Amino acid sequence: MKLNQLFSGSRQKRFEKQIRPHLTTLYQYAYRLCGHPDDAEDLVQELLMSLYNKDIDLASLERAKTWLLKSLYHQFIDFTRRQKRNPSVPNYEDETDTINQLEDADPNPIQAVERDRLGEKLENALNELSIEQKMLVLLHDVEGHTLVEIAEIMETPLGTLKSRLHRTRKTLRTVLQREPFREIRRVNL
Repeated sequence: MKLNQLFSGSRQKRFEKQIRPHLTTLYQYAYRLCGHPDDAEDLVQELLMSLYNKDIDLASLERAKTWLLKSLYHQFIDFTRRQKRNPSVPNYEDETDTINQLEDADPNPIQAVERDRLGEKLENALNELSIEQKMLVLLHDVEGHTLVEIAEIMETPLGTLKSRLHRTRKTLRTVLQREPFREIRRVNL
């Protein structure tokens, strides 16, 4: 019995050591997928439980980070399908996004208003995209992943991703130039 507990403890320590460097990235990606902190935490927790139960050795993987993001993406797809089937799941669309929650060190009032308007503008524009388009832009332009990595994460051919990224950026430009967003007037004091 003690040998079994010792093995279990060493397995847990090995798993924690391998997964710890990726936790922040996983949570940020999950938050971008879900749009709500509680759902993101649940998504990451489900992924970690699944990985631990399957006794996955991340050290043996060639690109562990890409593999983890791919696994999280699949977990999100399953999560979304479960939410659609469950009408009692709350809708968090009215809550503020992290873009608006991030604070610079003592911005002046004009900078604060401009940052809030830009955050709102970007949030609204991203919300008009499909989930695949949104993830593509976030993974490539925000997270800085290469198209090759994204192709592996989303299991989509590289050429398809290139054309989708081009069309998505064009759509974002169009959305950002539409009326209530076209004019952002700066107040000079």
